[in-house]
Amino acid sequence: MPTTPVRIAVLASGRGSNLAALLAARERGELSAEFVLVGSDKASAGALRLAEAANIPTLALDPRSYPDRRAFDLDLFTRIAASGADLLVLAGFMRILDGEALTPWIGRMINIHPSLLPKYRGLHTHRRALEAGDVEHGASVHFVTAELDGGPVIAQAQLAIGADDDEQQLAQRLLPLEHRLLPAVVNLLASQRLQWDGQAPRFDGQPLSAPLVLGVDGLRLAE
Repeated sequence: MPTTPVRIAVLASGRGSNLAALLAARERGELSAEFVLVGSDKASAGALRLAEAANIPTLALDPRSYPDRRAFDLDLFTRIAASGADLLVLAGFMRILDGEALTPWIGRMINIHPSLLPKYRGLHTHRRALEAGDVEHGASVHFVTAELDGGPVIAQAQLAIGADDDEQQLAQRLLPLEHRLLPAVVNLLASQRLQWDGQAPRFDGQPLSAPLVLGVDGLRLAE
């Protein structure tokens, strides 16, 4: 077991509710972590205000000040590396990342996505689940690769879709599960129970053949 907290950088584009969940888990003693940077592509992002209140260094870069996406991403990842982060968490970071820029972070970067991947990669996941007539929805945490929302899925939280659910209500009902799911996965990484073997995730030393499932008592192997 590691003796020092894992050093985490977080990227977020919005209000930062998943960042808040990570910070709360640390305060409760459920996560051994040092947050070394919170970055965003929007200077007005609420996540930056949360970080400032918690005395975490922040970074806001404007993509419009770069000649192209690749230049932005290379500068962003250079700054993240300089922070000394061991793990990079995408918590509502609404940008497609350049494959070359993220390659050094494969196996050290995770993302939370509001669908039961591989269903509904990309945007408007709640709407698409409703339009498809799905009876179940959820959230996934996966390792990030160059394929959009296509990296190996680590864990999922599942939610039954109600007859009266609309897009906004479904999103609101899913959020509390997201706020349990992401800290649980980060805790597994921090404790090294979950690791990347160079090609795929391993859990407790064994290949992870199916995503872990969030239950009442936390994450467990799929049955």
